[in-house]
Amino acid sequence: MDVIRAKEFTAERAWGAKTVANMNGVTTRLHWTDQPYKWHINDGEEVFVVLDGRVEMYYRECLGDEKIERSVVLHTGDIFFASVGTEHVAHPLGEARILVVEKAGSI
Repeated sequence: MDVIRAKEFTAERAWGAKTVANMNGVTTRLHWTDQPYKWHINDGEEVFVVLDGRVEMYYRECLGDEKIERSVVLHTGDIFFASVGTEHVAHPLGEARILVVEKAGSI
């Protein structure tokens, strides 16, 4: 049993994380950041939940042979689901705490 006070969580570096659980190869991790991540595509699906702060999520959609870049601002309580193959990058707007559920070892 563990109680984690997400609003109190900080890390020594941007995107530092605390593993909350690893269940059958799916991890749930709490991240703290004040810096953008990097453009990436996960090995599987990803659920990205903003627990504190705001995050601008950029993502690329394929329209024929063309990739279109879009973004959405996620507020506390918002959820972003990245399906397999979704290229995306998170840019916090100040400090943010994020819960990420994804395949263990995914980037």
